[in-house]
Amino acid sequence: MDNISKYLKEEDYYIKLKILKKQIDVLNIQVGRTRAKTQAKMERRKGRKMKMRKGRKMKMRKGAASVHSCMYIRITYEEAFHEEYIKEEHKNLKRELIRSKNEIKRIQSVPLIIGQFLDIIDNNYGIVSSTAGSNYYVRILSTLNKEELKPSVSVALHRHSHSIVNILPSESDSSIQLLQVSERPNVKYTDLGGLDTQKQEMREAVELPLKSPELYEKIGIEPPMGILIYGPPGTGKTMLVKAVANETQVTFIGVVGSEFVQKYLGEGPRMVRDVFRLARENSPSIIFIDEVDAIATKRFDAQTGADREVQRILLELLNQMDGFDKSTNVKVIMATNRADTLDPALLRPGRLDRKIEFPLPDRKQKRLIFQTIISKMNVSSDVNIENFVVRTDKISAADIAAIAQEAGMQAIRKNRYIITSNDFEQGYRTHVRKQLRDFEFYNI
Repeated sequence: MDNISKYLKEEDYYIKLKILKKQIDVLNIQVGRTRAKTQAKMERRKGRKMKMRKGRKMKMRKGAASVHSCMYIRITYEEAFHEEYIKEEHKNLKRELIRSKNEIKRIQSVPLIIGQFLDIIDNNYGIVSSTAGSNYYVRILSTLNKEELKPSVSVALHRHSHSIVNILPSESDSSIQLLQVSERPNVKYTDLGGLDTQKQEMREAVELPLKSPELYEKIGIEPPMGILIYGPPGTGKTMLVKAVANETQVTFIGVVGSEFVQKYLGEGPRMVRDVFRLARENSPSIIFIDEVDAIATKRFDAQTGADREVQRILLELLNQMDGFDKSTNVKVIMATNRADTLDPALLRPGRLDRKIEFPLPDRKQKRLIFQTIISKMNVSSDVNIENFVVRTDKISAADIAAIAQEAGMQAIRKNRYIITSNDFEQGYRTHVRKQLRDFEFYNI
């Protein structure tokens, strides 16, 4: 019973604060009216006294003046007493108001629960969702601005009554970093060596529908909405997506699949909805989900709550792609290293219409990648990239960039500003041979 009375007392402060404010406003009006009446009566008494002096005898004037003076003094005393009473009551109410505000600050200063506002019922009540995953019908603090209470706004809840005691700024949202529009990348097509086939397919699937959608309307077909790019690590998948975003000059929203996996139930699907909503609001736009296999693996009979939550995220992703209008100028690009682990429902046409493979580079692709990287470096004339292109080691574009980086470090160690062929040879041995030797124990 003590706890219940304590909660009721805290709730009463909200109502009492509104009543005190109204009483102070009424008293201010009464004080103003009293002062105006007192001044008007004094002016009338003064005018009557002047008339009596002009038209009556001295004796009559003295008698009338004494009577009126007594009445005037009595009325003035009563009005002054009434005004002092109102002033004292005004001070008491102000002290009560300050005490109530301090009590509200005390309530707001205790550890609060972070929740999400769902819907408002009236000026006093609303529905919220706590971080524990439950929805509550709660009271709203009367001093809060109801116009700021919009769906998905983060709010602070009282730890016992779950009443809304504060509205949190948007920066405090745990998912704000995910939902912010990413800065447009500055990568260009010329920065990527090779990948001619992949560049052409990405232009047809992403760039052309965003720049010239009328071509698809004239032909009578719908442009692809979702694109899956897959292949080994370091083959240029993410770099090509950044180049496409830079070339199309549209809003770029880049996220990683693991960022959707949150601690509390329901947060992941909500973040998926918010990402697609943000893309619609900032269209034309590109949604890039890297490492999508973190949330889109094949479904199975999940035994733990974490696995079931990941499957709910996948279902929400499928739902958003099904309900997505292809005419909204929003493209979804997903990248993974393991396309064989993805759920078949995600891979079907209508969701991911175009699938682009990024294999390890062959000799021609290696030569183009080496030429692109070396063109930005200060190398000597004796460097022959064919010595490295013809080697049979399976290396990716990222490996080639690492070899060039190590060659530059070799020149720095020897206090030179020019990279020689020996530096590239040493960089190749350091990166490729050492890498293969260091990871042999994984194959035991």
